[in-house]
Amino acid sequence: MLVLTRKVGERILIGDDIVITVLDSRGDGVRIGIDAPRGVKIQREEVVRAVAEANVAAAAGADDDAEARLRAALGTPRPPAAD
Repeated sequence: MLVLTRKVGERILIGDDIVITVLDSRGDGVRIGIDAPRGVKIQREEVVRAVAEANVAAAAGADDDAEARLRAALGTPRPPAAD
């Protein structure tokens, strides 16, 4: 990992077409601007993680619901739980 110190208004260049500009520094936060081609995904890591966790939870719940609906539609009882 490259660690840099930048002041407000200074920039970081990534490759030939991505520019990160330090816009503001307040307390424990820093505002940055990112200029990149439209095809480059720029996402906050915590949002990506939350969406992935929600998708896993939804998929796990959907599988259980789908099996229960299928068994009900077919009139097949759920097998006894293993002890």
